Amino acid sequence: MTTPPDPELEPDEASEGDELYEHHRIVVDRGQELLRLDKFLLNRLANASRTKIQAAIEVEAVQVNGRPTKPSYRVRPADVITITLPEPPRTGKVEPEEMPLDIRYEDDELLLVNKPAGLVVHPAYGNWQGTLVNGLAFHLANLPTGRNGEIRPGLVHRIDKDTSGLLVIGKTERAMTHLSQQFFHHTIERSYLALVWGDLKDDAGTVRGHIGRSLRDRKIQAVYPGGEYGKPAVTHYRVLRRYGPVTLLECRLETGRTHQIRAHMQYLGHPLFSDATYGGDRIRAGQATGSYRAFVENVFALLPRQALHARSLGFVHPTTGERTYFETELPPDFAAALAKWESWADNHA
Repeated sequence: MTTPPDPELEPDEASEGDELYEHHRIVVDRGQELLRLDKFLLNRLANASRTKIQAAIEVEAVQVNGRPTKPSYRVRPADVITITLPEPPRTGKVEPEEMPLDIRYEDDELLLVNKPAGLVVHPAYGNWQGTLVNGLAFHLANLPTGRNGEIRPGLVHRIDKDTSGLLVIGKTERAMTHLSQQFFHHTIERSYLALVWGDLKDDAGTVRGHIGRSLRDRKIQAVYPGGEYGKPAVTHYRVLRRYGPVTLLECRLETGRTHQIRAHMQYLGHPLFSDATYGGDRIRAGQATGSYRAFVENVFALLPRQALHARSLGFVHPTTGERTYFETELPPDFAAALAKWESWADNHA
């Protein structure tokens, strides 16, 4: 008998108090062959990495028959393995929280919300409260509460924490299914505004290259043009304004991979302005000295996150069958950064 698998095994360093909560209790089957403890848990716990399992064993969060042990311990039939952590297990229930939501459209089937930069979209380990989903759960008492076991009520797509812009939310199962199918078949129209480093050679183009986790740094995505890893990803772009050291692009997504625009632009050698994860938070064009350095650092301060905004969404309405289109303006931080570059370009024409 086991408790539902939890993808995280790392103790919460921010937790207060000494109380521990049991997250898993596994009684080893009598027919189980001798197997290393870390490998056994890797096979039994969904989404848990060997590194996290070994770390949990090291801090004695994992015990066998009531005693701490080592990763190399050979699991035996009838062993009782427990995993305890400083925070209570999550039930999967989303806690409603009252918060201001910038809702641009709403009817009985769906709503459009303009997400500010800095707001996490859905709850996850380390961010169980204060997310967009918590706010939606408060706003919509009857919001669908999950798909395939995930805590993603109403969501059919997402954008990064530090990306601003439009998200469509399904309020009914029918709307969620209908919108999900449109995303799956790539019939949703999505455009982003992106400020990238450098002066692109062409006025328009398409980036094709599989995207998957980097083999060097699992926190970022990498482009695999030969398709050896990852999933197919296609980004279409066109130049809207050239400022010299930076360029404003409209990017249209044909697919929707994690960090797609950010990874594709880095692959082209034009990372997003102020994108610390992909190398855009340092001067990538122009001489990094004197007044220019001071100017760029000032713009970084105005826009301390990646210069990416989900500007528009177009889709077929789940009930009416009509094609609908929504667009939102740039947020103040992005608009202020563009105004600075506009002034710089005018002065250096």
